[in-house]
Amino acid sequence: MIESGRGPNAPAQPIVVDTDVVSYIFKRDTRAVLYLPHLTNRAPVVSFMTVAELEFWAEVRNWGRRTRQRLVRFLVGFSTHYPDPRMCGLWAIVRAQARRAGQTISAQDAWIAATALILDCPLITHNPRDFRGIAGLTVISERA
Repeated sequence: MIESGRGPNAPAQPIVVDTDVVSYIFKRDTRAVLYLPHLTNRAPVVSFMTVAELEFWAEVRNWGRRTRQRLVRFLVGFSTHYPDPRMCGLWAIVRAQARRAGQTISAQDAWIAATALILDCPLITHNPRDFRGIAGLTVISERA
């Protein structure tokens, strides 16, 4: 059966996974089960910013060598997207849109949103409020 107009050998559609959801999956948090169905038959992508945030957490929490190695192995399951000049422009647009709307978006969240925008794919997060009002961004969340 062909889904969404794609043939059986078509590559999976990307989905950007926010740091919180990546963390839930890595830690085997109970909230991870809410998001795993959204990743089925998708190509999960993380922003370089998510990798940086996870590295920061490892430093702050003094993770040992084994946990850090487990994180490296875990992240192999995701493609990592790095910025280019076009994505830098999208980051600036996201930040400016939020400011004009009287809202704030952290630099980190703006990079994650820009990643989803440049890939033209949804963003899956447990914190949808962090991304509200961003034009063209599709947010998937299971937050009650």
